[in-house]
Order: sequence, then C-alpha cells, then structure tokens
Amino acid sequence: MGARRSLGRQFRWLWAAYAVSTFGTRLAFDAFPMIAILVLHAGPTEVAVLAAAGLAVGAAVAVPLGPWVEFRRKRPVMVAMDLARFAALLSVPAAFALGRLSFVQLLVVSVIVAAADIAFNAASGACLKALVQPQDLLVANGRFESTAWTSTMLGPPLGGAAIGLFGPVMTVLADAVSYLLSAIGIRAIGGREPRPVRTDAPPRLRAGDLLDGWRYILTNPALRPLLFNTILVNGLIMATSPLLAVLMLGDLGFAPWQYGLAFAVPCVGGLIGSRLARRLVARFGQHKVMLTAGALRACWLLGLVFIRPGAAGLVLVMAVELGLITCMGVFSPVFATYRLDRTDADRVARTLSAWSVTGKATIAAMTGLWGLLAGITSPRTAIAIAGLLMLTTPLLLPRHAHAPQHERELARSQT
Repeated sequence: MGARRSLGRQFRWLWAAYAVSTFGTRLAFDAFPMIAILVLHAGPTEVAVLAAAGLAVGAAVAVPLGPWVEFRRKRPVMVAMDLARFAALLSVPAAFALGRLSFVQLLVVSVIVAAADIAFNAASGACLKALVQPQDLLVANGRFESTAWTSTMLGPPLGGAAIGLFGPVMTVLADAVSYLLSAIGIRAIGGREPRPVRTDAPPRLRAGDLLDGWRYILTNPALRPLLFNTILVNGLIMATSPLLAVLMLGDLGFAPWQYGLAFAVPCVGGLIGSRLARRLVARFGQHKVMLTAGALRACWLLGLVFIRPGAAGLVLVMAVELGLITCMGVFSPVFATYRLDRTDADRVARTLSAWSVTGKATIAAMTGLWGLLAGITSPRTAIAIAGLLMLTTPLLLPRHAHAPQHERELARSQT
C-alpha cells in the first residue's frame, strides 16, 4: 500500500472542522426526543411532530438559501451557519438551567439547525470542489465518509453514557461547542477565497433562482436518476428506523443497550466500505462501482422483517445493518464525487441545496406516512413494504456513464 495521499493544509483544516462537528452531532444523537420525553414528558405524537416538523420546516426555510449561498464566498457562509447552530443549540441548556425550556423552543431550534445544515452542506460542497483537484475528490470524500462512520460508531454510546452521568442536555451542550470549534477550523483554512461573480443578473434574489437547483438536476441526465434513487433509499431507511425501534424495544423486548449495540457495531462496515471505495474505482471504474454498490445496498432492508427475540435476532439485525452500511460506505463517497464532478462550478451550492431540501422533506413525509402505515397494520408489515420498495430502487440508478465536468470542459477547449 502506498503512502497516505496528502491533500494539503487547507483540506486538513476543512476535514478537522467536519470531524469535530460530525462527532458532536453523533454524540447528541436523538438528544431532542430524549429531552422531550424525559424533561418535558412529551407523548409519542409530540415526539413524532418534533422529528418530522423540524426537518420539513427547516427544509422550507432553506429553499432561498441555495441561490443566496451560490453568489457569496463559501467559507464565511459556513462560519455563519456554524455560529447559528452554536447559538441555537446553546439556548437549550441555558433554558434548561433557568427552568424555562419548552417544547416550542425545541421545535424552533430543530428548524434553525435543519435549515443551517442545508446551507452549510451546500457551501461546503462548493468549498471542497474549490480546494481539491478533481482527481482527489474521491480521496477527500472517502475521508469524510470514514469520519462520519467512526463518529456514528463512537458518538451515540458515549452520548448515552454522558446523558446517564450528567443529564439529558449535556450532549446538546457538547454539540453546540462542536459547531463553535468547526467555525474556528474553517476560519483557519486561510488563503484568499475569490468572490463569485454573477454576470447574468443583478445581485438581488430572483424567483427563478429558487427553482434553479431543481431545474438543473432534473434536466441533467447524470444527476436526475441519482436524485430519485438517493431520496427514495434514504427516505425508506429513515422511515423504518423508528418502527424498528418500536419493534425491538417494545414487541421483542430488547434492552436499550442491545438496541444501541445493534447499530453501533455494524458501523465498522462504513469504515471498511469507505476505505475500499478508491481501490474499487481504480480497478473497475467510477460508474460501475456506483451502480453495483447502489444495487447491493437495496438488498438488505427486507432482512429486518425476519427479526426474532433473543441473541439470534440481535445477530440478524447486526448482520443486516453490517451489509447495508458496508454497501453505503462504498456508495456514498463515489456518489458524492460523481455528483460534484458532474455539477458546474457556478451551480454547486444551488444544486446541493435543492438536493438536501428534497431529501429532508422526503424523509419527513415518508416518516409520517410509514408511522401511519404501521399504525394501520404493524411495524413488521410496514418494514416489509419498505423492504420490497427498496428492491426497486436500483432501477433509478443512471445506466450510462457521463463525462465529468472538467473532462467536458477540456474536450470543448480542444475543439
């Protein structure tokens, strides 16, 4: 194996900022529902509203942010979104300490965080594309993916321990501080970031700008099928997550530590997959790896239907999650690179913003729909329907490889 590839000091600061904020977020995994239940004594309906409404309203608020971000320097936007999340999250432990915490405050904070997440991710995608050479994008995305799965593996168990030792708002405080540290890391990137120049219109926000990200995706033969594939896959996975929790913790009698273990251990598959992605692309090609990993990740969800009580059931969940997460670990960095490669540099923020808004709104809608379906039938039946639908998602993957943007520009310059 060759020496570890260096992507430069500026990328290392971006990666460090991503790592600290991602770990903070995973440390505070499900903190708001826990606070709603343990502190505010909220019922199932309120908890469901908190989960769905935060995503849905946050996505709606973020709609105008995509074109706004596009024509501004990306790093100041990222710092501003980090500081907005820091301030919003910090208000929760502050209100708790004063005895003034309310369900409405949790809802407002979740909306602010969801909207800031979308704007930050849109800006960070454009920032990454500017900092890293096209041939290094897969390496960079692989490192982000490895970091995400490491945080997912370590964060929730440590967060659960912190809640047990220090109370339900401690992880929210840690998450808030992680965004402050992320803002400091992004400021440390240094160098001069040029201001994007808009020559086709005045700098004011136009109504057409709000739809431009979606228009660009839907008219792009490389991006359109990927949008439909990824939002459906992610929506089905996230919609069944609370149902699986009800099934395991309620109907089947698993202990909370067993439930946490069932999802923490398989995250090692994400590390394995993200480390394999670059080698697989070098051997088989980007499109073939994305198509294969995208198809394989659709085969696992249905296996959760067969879960039973006891050790055998726990092993089954871990095996299914390991297979799913390993395939996702390969797919995600390849997909993220493919998407950036095929998005024009002056449209990255709008495109990623539209993508995130669509994804979060879809997850919110499907979570509510599958909750209703489980109420009418049963959690196991609803998971089975999701698993069957998941098997159809490979049909939405792009069948043909499309040249990356920098290759198209090179070809045009030579004609």
